[in-house]
Amino acid sequence: MIMAWRRSLWLAAFALALPAFAGAGHAGEAERTQAEKSLPDKPLGVVELFTSQGCSSCPPADAFFAELATKEDIVALSYHVDYWDYLGWKDTLSRKENTERQNDYMRAFGSRSVYTPQAVLNGRVHVNGANRGEVDGALARMARSGEGMHVPVKVSRTSDRVIIDAGDAGAGPSDAHVVIVYFDAPQTIKIAQGENSGRKMTYWNAVTGIQTAGMWHGKAQRYELPLSEITKKGGCAVLLQSVGRDGMPGPILGAAVVHKP
Repeated sequence: MIMAWRRSLWLAAFALALPAFAGAGHAGEAERTQAEKSLPDKPLGVVELFTSQGCSSCPPADAFFAELATKEDIVALSYHVDYWDYLGWKDTLSRKENTERQNDYMRAFGSRSVYTPQAVLNGRVHVNGANRGEVDGALARMARSGEGMHVPVKVSRTSDRVIIDAGDAGAGPSDAHVVIVYFDAPQTIKIAQGENSGRKMTYWNAVTGIQTAGMWHGKAQRYELPLSEITKKGGCAVLLQSVGRDGMPGPILGAAVVHKP
């Protein structure tokens, strides 16, 4: 299913970042935090699936995505778009901001249209989200070619804060946005109308909000978020994502996941 879109908007951003800590104070605070063990510091890759409950081609992609969402070496995010709602069923998880993010990727890739199910991998390439071979193959190729997650991102938390430690880039790119993507816990939805009428689908990691928490400039830096923001959701992903001069999203250099306590 393919449709052209012309709207343009990038992330609604606001600053939550705090300066990095150093020396003994940094080490002392780290000892008091509980390490987040859901993902390694450098996962294999990030899969962003653009999908819709009203898309007849999407259920196989949603099922495959559910498998990816349970893997410890994958950061998996599902963006429900709203442009198929007119077919008879309004996607209960859709957000116009998700559609806008897909449109921004379209422009960044130089594409003329968006489609579902579309999987954007590491912010670099897009493939059919239902094609297991294309998704797995592209992630493996990017890991081998240096286009995977090469900046470590460590996440820990105290009783009231989530602490994000972005590592050093070495000789790699030196600037990126620290993007926080909130998502819901898995939920099962019965679709009553439209092209998937009668289906009962379980959706994983459906995105509910995106914000920019700060800038990363290639050197190790620390950021903090209120834990209360995570507890309102199913969790969040932390993405170190390059952004072009035109404001369009670029390659993702590092990532981690924070699950609801």
